[in-house]
Amino acid sequence: MRTVPLDDQRADREAAEWFAKLNTLSISTRALEDFQSWRRVPGNDAAYERMEALWQVGARLTNTPQTQAAVRAALARGARRRRLSLLWSPKTRTGYGIAALAAGALLALTFVIGQGEAYSTGVGEQRLVTLDDGTRLRLDTDTRLRVRFTGEGREIELRRGQAFFDVAHDPARPFIVEAADTSVRAIGTRFDVRKSGEAVKVTLVEGVVEVADRRGDRAWRLSPGEGIEATSHPAAKPAPVDVAAATSWTSGRLTFRATPLDEAVAEVNRYSRDKVVVDAARFERVPVSGVFDVGDTEAFVAAVSDLFELQADRERNQIMLRPRP
Repeated sequence: MRTVPLDDQRADREAAEWFAKLNTLSISTRALEDFQSWRRVPGNDAAYERMEALWQVGARLTNTPQTQAAVRAALARGARRRRLSLLWSPKTRTGYGIAALAAGALLALTFVIGQGEAYSTGVGEQRLVTLDDGTRLRLDTDTRLRVRFTGEGREIELRRGQAFFDVAHDPARPFIVEAADTSVRAIGTRFDVRKSGEAVKVTLVEGVVEVADRRGDRAWRLSPGEGIEATSHPAAKPAPVDVAAATSWTSGRLTFRATPLDEAVAEVNRYSRDKVVVDAARFERVPVSGVFDVGDTEAFVAAVSDLFELQADRERNQIMLRPRP
């Protein structure tokens, strides 16, 4: 029998605790900062990736009729209390305990009822909601959406912000996300939708989705690795996207790869009430690259200031970036 080193046991236990916390609660910027600090410790990042892999295996299992029936029976026997107590069981120190913890967290999340309800996040918050069909929604900062399920379909209205959808397979009930004049139709897939004003951007990670512009009576079919800004231009069409960068926010990170500085600043500002302002027009379209923790405005400002020799001045709720004297 293989013996798990103590350091690995500790990392796995803490990864399980972080996974449960990040996936069952509204997450504040401070919690995300603590999580990213923990993840930078050697061995912790790999432990969290193992936990996410267990989740994905469990998620596929929950979509089978046999597993769903077993879960309903377990709930009827009051198994939910036992799952919750498992979070702090000594068994979580073993590989078996970690797997059981992931399954327990998965089952608890699967039965959060989301039918006909509105969900939202504040500035700097992220939230995971699991609907009664097993679909998982991750809401990004300052997001609001409404869920409505019927016997014929599953409808999401994204009123503002950004959300990642991991859709449970159900051919009998199409899954439709509406944002402004854009409609996204899926059956079982994973994709990201962002609404900024009347502009809507869709990024497909897995599966197939159909995107329709109801105003212009146009429609597109996306393949994995493609995205479209459906309302940005009359000639809009699907194009390859950097999926890892576009969805890095779901793991608490912002990834910039040759991103114009003004666009990077706008993205950072979504997670903070203290807004960064570039008071130097010649730098606005200069490309920047880097990976930053969500909500860590100070790290972003420090990096940009050093890179372009800018001076950061605080003025009320703003951080002004100006050329150094």
